Amino acid sequence: MDQIVIGVGGMSCQGCVKNVSGVLLALPGVARVDVSLEAGQASIAFDPEKVGADQFRAAIEAAGFDVA
Repeated sequence: MDQIVIGVGGMSCQGCVKNVSGVLLALPGVARVDVSLEAGQASIAFDPEKVGADQFRAAIEAAGFDVA
């Protein structure tokens, strides 16, 4: 299991946190997601053979948030 931290811009409430968490957890190979509104980032534990940073960025942006 690998781990990555990605900056997420545009989150303003816990609903945003749930939205970002949901789109990331829906990706195959993602084991755990911890999204922090205060820090503006998502910490993701994942299987690098199934998913990677490009898919995380695409999912976050498709949900309407910015990747910092």
